[in-house]
Amino acid sequence: MRILEIVLIVKDIIKYILFVIVAVSTATISNAQAKLDSLETALSKAESDSVRIVLLNKLTDAYLYVDYTKAEAFANEATRLSEQKDWAWAKSESYKRMSYLATLHGNYTTALKYDNQRLPLTIALKDSAQIANAMNVLGNTYFNLGEYDDSYYYFTQSYKTRPRADSLQLTIALHNVGTVFKELGQFDVALEHLELSQKISRQIKDEDGEAYSLDEIGGVYLLQKKFDEAEKALLTSLSITRARGIRTLEPKTLNKIAHLYLDKGALDKSLAYFDSSAMLHKKSSNSFGLAEASLGTGKVFLKQGKYKEAMKLFEETLDTSRKMNARLLEIECFSELSKLHELQGDFKQSLKYYKDYKTLQDSLYSQDMLTKLFQDQVQFETETKDVMIARLSKANDQRDSELKRQEFIRNILVVTMALTAILLFTVYRSGQRRIHINKLLMEHQDEIKRRSVELEQLNQVKDKFFSIISHDLRSPMNALSAILDMVDKKQVTAEEFTQLSKELRIQFNHTKTLINNLLDWTLLQMDKLKIQAEKINLSAMVDENIKLLSSLHLKQTEMINHIQPGTTALADTNMINLVFRNLILNGIKFTEPGGKIEIASKEEKDHYVISVTDNGVGISPEVQSILFEKTSGYSTRGTANEKGTGLGLILCKEFVEKNGGTIWLESTIGKGSTFYFTIKKA
Repeated sequence: MRILEIVLIVKDIIKYILFVIVAVSTATISNAQAKLDSLETALSKAESDSVRIVLLNKLTDAYLYVDYTKAEAFANEATRLSEQKDWAWAKSESYKRMSYLATLHGNYTTALKYDNQRLPLTIALKDSAQIANAMNVLGNTYFNLGEYDDSYYYFTQSYKTRPRADSLQLTIALHNVGTVFKELGQFDVALEHLELSQKISRQIKDEDGEAYSLDEIGGVYLLQKKFDEAEKALLTSLSITRARGIRTLEPKTLNKIAHLYLDKGALDKSLAYFDSSAMLHKKSSNSFGLAEASLGTGKVFLKQGKYKEAMKLFEETLDTSRKMNARLLEIECFSELSKLHELQGDFKQSLKYYKDYKTLQDSLYSQDMLTKLFQDQVQFETETKDVMIARLSKANDQRDSELKRQEFIRNILVVTMALTAILLFTVYRSGQRRIHINKLLMEHQDEIKRRSVELEQLNQVKDKFFSIISHDLRSPMNALSAILDMVDKKQVTAEEFTQLSKELRIQFNHTKTLINNLLDWTLLQMDKLKIQAEKINLSAMVDENIKLLSSLHLKQTEMINHIQPGTTALADTNMINLVFRNLILNGIKFTEPGGKIEIASKEEKDHYVISVTDNGVGISPEVQSILFEKTSGYSTRGTANEKGTGLGLILCKEFVEKNGGTIWLESTIGKGSTFYFTIKKA
């Protein structure tokens, strides 16, 4: 009888618990819906466009994981209204959400477009936190596209730009740098960054950050085939992710766990985790995530001997990756298709896919890119150590200040307790001692300031020197390398060889001149070289630059020299030559193929006004205001996706001013730009 009573009581308790759970869930759903209804009501009544934009962005965030289609509709409306009003703050917030929606969908090319539009807006607004965020998001997008050198650049720039007290941004920067090195196979360096990021996340109680760090640490162990460590890290990350409701991370972690069990041979478990990952990606309409899950499922089928099913999934994933320009996914598809055809005995098709795999992999993980990335890493670590040294110096100063304060209080107490005679004597001696100490401290502080200025100047020279090398030396050297490769592979006829020899000499002379200019400029920065002013035939100098740049066949651009023969100026030849070359190259970079560059001069009292005009894409007012600033280093890609360093125009400004001139520009979006600079008459 007692047992029956207990059973009945337990049943009642279970019914009560289920009732409470249902009631709480219903209340939570009702509250969420009430919030959405409240925002939509406020939007329908809003009269101010600025308020409408804010509400549209809030509705985008609220619907993000509830109804992707609605979230996208609100984001599109916010973007349309922001662009109509041309408000920088509004466009920045709208582009941020459009990029995030595209990323959730796996459309990284569209995300990159909005990221590039947002960055100059945050720079113009001069909000360091937003600039750091925009650079970090841009780095993530480049990472997803497999552009690791650009990704690393923006991650480290985000770290440098962040407010110094922002520990959260520091953990994000360290985490992102670690993910880059993980993908490049530098596992020890990756773990060093990721574990440091995890440690800081724990210190600032950032549980989300710890989940992300454990996810990537598990990924590193998985690549190292350390399955036990990988399983522990990934399952812990999944537990935190589900408890915290981190919806963007959960499917990624599930995908890694699925690969873990695939490598361990637990195929049923692996398939279950791939299915769970695909289900979550489907909810957020993430095409890239769904493609990743399909590829993983295909790998399971391949191991199970289900070749037909595996083939179908591999080909569907390859088609999706090509449409989305997801090169990492495309590489994996080629590899798996090569294995599949080999197992089926179709060695010809297997070899074809293997060649595609190697070609794309070599282009993605080029030696030049890896070398540049590690050079950037050395510079990043050096700058980080400089920041730590500055913090330690500040701590030492604070400690010294506290010691002086305590010594002062102690002296006051001693003076108060001493006899009058001893007091006078002590005050006299103490005063003399303080004067001497203060004199020594002042001398020491002056010495520290002097050395700090010298070190800062040397550091600026170093940074500029390396930046110029990467900006102007890389392209000529690559061109020389390409011509030499053609000659080495005997891909040219005798007539072509004669022409190439001429081009080789032109390229060699250009590179030699560039190196000499770099060395002269560096010596000038260090006050080791004086400006050598001499008469310059401006028309002849422009003709030489046009001849050199025409030989490079850059976009078939028409270059016209309107400077009259005999126009003679007085300046340093090497510096003015570099100014002309940079301004013409800048015009070519932002002009469509078949465009036109015109160089002209106008005579005034004691100088000439030189103009370099293009009919390219133009420059927005926000970018014009920061283009010549040394601290901005702003750069964007050209019409043919050419890279830059943001240094060329800064160098032009410095060289023109060194020769007593000024430089400025006029530009209209869609119509082109004109750069002007003045130079003294001979």
